[in-house]
Amino acid sequence: MRVPAAQSATSKPLINLLRGWPNPALLPTAQIKEAATSALSDSNVSTPGLLYGPDEGFAPLREQIAAWLNAFYAPRDIIGPQRICITGGASQNLACILQVFTDPIYTRNIWMVSPTYFMACRIFEDSGFYGRLRSVPEDNEGVDIEYLRSELIKSEKDAMSRGNTKPAFKPARQGSKIYRHVIYAVPTFANPSSKTMTLSRRQHLVRVAREYDALIVTDDVYDQLQWPSSANFKQSRFTKAFFPRVSDVDRFLEGGTDRSGSDGFGNSVSNGSFSKIAGPGVRTGWAEGTEKLAFALSQTGSSRSGGAPSQLTATFMSKLLECGALQHHVYETLQPSYARRYQMIIAAVKRYLLPLGVTLPQSERDFVGGYFLWITLPSPLSSCEIAKTAQEEENLIVARGMLFEVSGDPIKNDLDQGIRLCFSWEEEDKLEEGIVRLSTIIGNFQSGATANARRAIEHKGLEDRTLGIGDFR
Repeated sequence: MRVPAAQSATSKPLINLLRGWPNPALLPTAQIKEAATSALSDSNVSTPGLLYGPDEGFAPLREQIAAWLNAFYAPRDIIGPQRICITGGASQNLACILQVFTDPIYTRNIWMVSPTYFMACRIFEDSGFYGRLRSVPEDNEGVDIEYLRSELIKSEKDAMSRGNTKPAFKPARQGSKIYRHVIYAVPTFANPSSKTMTLSRRQHLVRVAREYDALIVTDDVYDQLQWPSSANFKQSRFTKAFFPRVSDVDRFLEGGTDRSGSDGFGNSVSNGSFSKIAGPGVRTGWAEGTEKLAFALSQTGSSRSGGAPSQLTATFMSKLLECGALQHHVYETLQPSYARRYQMIIAAVKRYLLPLGVTLPQSERDFVGGYFLWITLPSPLSSCEIAKTAQEEENLIVARGMLFEVSGDPIKNDLDQGIRLCFSWEEEDKLEEGIVRLSTIIGNFQSGATANARRAIEHKGLEDRTLGIGDFR
């Protein structure tokens, strides 16, 4: 993002801690080139790769993904390729999930853990849910189950009062179903909150979803990017997941997806992607759930018409997994690189921001990961003002908390004190400097030393006098 010269008050080089992309140096370009050459040199691979693929996706890739998921998550029972369909990435697949499993009237609401991945909101709205996205706050263990349950009860009462008892627009199709609710979450190393949902909370979430006929859609795109929170931990390679996915919990909890009285579709789908571990440009991912759910998802109209998304790229990714190059890249390059970046930025936050009253979520956890770090400003600071001033005066871009609100939700969670920091994009030697610049802005606001700070303080004082708040201090 370029700062217009007329607005820039500094000659400092730009530092962008908002962009949630992988650093170009961490892209496995050589490995993808070798995999592509191998695939295109073998007519048994290149010919099907260049033709319309099966609806479920390139079979060898489904098999390779299943093998990797089994090795990484170590589920109680083997994950077979029948539980997997190939997608065009997590965002494209989210749209397909909504096309297949929701009705814009019968499906009451979309429940989004807040703060949320804000760009998902448009996908839900494009599927007919404008005005019906609802935020669910999270605490230190993850999604607030009691709040979610109470709101689901209200939603059901409203639907029943309106006679909303069957899908209004989607036809009944053999081998598919329409859910009454959708719950969207990033349970592990969440974007943006950087929190990880506890196992107990994942279990409670599945129970609630079963009770209210909800489909939990989890973006499990950061799971492999994991490392210890302590900089002194000696092991540098982590090939096993620290938590089961929500889809794994759904599969085995209290009789699992084949329990008596269930329809076999389950109440969760794991949305996977190669974007964070290979590169977003490969536009390839996978969905994993029950066999019935995976097959129904593969029957999305666009897949039945054009074949599985990313058919050619799927052949490259299959080769990458088959030879172990992608796994090696994740465990030997990405994990240690991102761990090093995390340790740099967290050390800077502790040194420069915590003394100013900034706080971190889940500060006692043993393992961390992903791309992001969420910080909370001390009251009464506003992340909108801090982010604006940081860009104007320090040429620093950070993500203000309000960016991650649930679009159109009438009940607002207070996110204005939150800031998301991304450590995956910028060069390593800029991470500490970015935090130093941010600490300068926060310190100036606290002392009233900037023009924006003085205006904010004056506005706050006027607001307090108008509301009579000062009388109660």
